[in-house]
Amino acid sequence: MAARLRPAAREEVAAARARVEAGTVAKADLKLLTKHYLALMEAKAPGKSVEIRVPPFAAVQCIEGVRHTRGTPPAVIETDAATWISVATGTLTWDEALAAGTVRASGERTDLAQYLPLG
Repeated sequence: MAARLRPAAREEVAAARARVEAGTVAKADLKLLTKHYLALMEAKAPGKSVEIRVPPFAAVQCIEGVRHTRGTPPAVIETDAATWISVATGTLTWDEALAAGTVRASGERTDLAQYLPLG
């Protein structure tokens, strides 16, 4: 797994979120916000038992639990950038995202409701 992600600057996040809310979001905004909120998740729930994937932008491993040393972790979550940003900011709940089918989660510890929203 690559080096840990770093949260973006507050001003950059605010500007990107404003464009998302205005409906004028660009791919660069999605990338910035995806990586920002994945970095916050990584910091909030350190560990390596769950991998959160938001293609094509990034993936992180987080949440304490069974440690793996090779390949795919025992639990994987995959979603698109818009859904990840929505659950991270609280405009969509984790349960709503699961019910809508915009999140695929398999394995233990994949219920992120206790960690969300992130900011």
